[in-house]
Amino acid sequence: MATLFTKTKLYLEANSKTWDDTKVSLQNDGSGDYIKTFTYDGLDKPTDEQIASYETAGNAAEANAVIDATRRTQYLSWQQQMEMVYKDQKNGTTTFKNHCDKVRSDNPKE
Repeated sequence: MATLFTKTKLYLEANSKTWDDTKVSLQNDGSGDYIKTFTYDGLDKPTDEQIASYETAGNAAEANAVIDATRRTQYLSWQQQMEMVYKDQKNGTTTFKNHCDKVRSDNPKE
């Protein structure tokens, strides 16, 4: 189940707004998360139904964020990547491309 943060962020983006901690805050008083404050000009606080409509997109966004984090570690450091690129150019090989393709195929996005 997607978090309220993710679904609210998607709602904002769908309405050409960005997350701003001074305009929106979430809270949980023990009965579940809810939007405590929402003060965007020209945009009403989303209803429960509007937030719920972002469940599927929120799940995909959160799953892809995990995949992105995994990919970042597997791509190696920028120094290691540059070394692969240099050696590929020098030797006419495709080590860097092959490495990137493997990271992507091992960690496909939804």
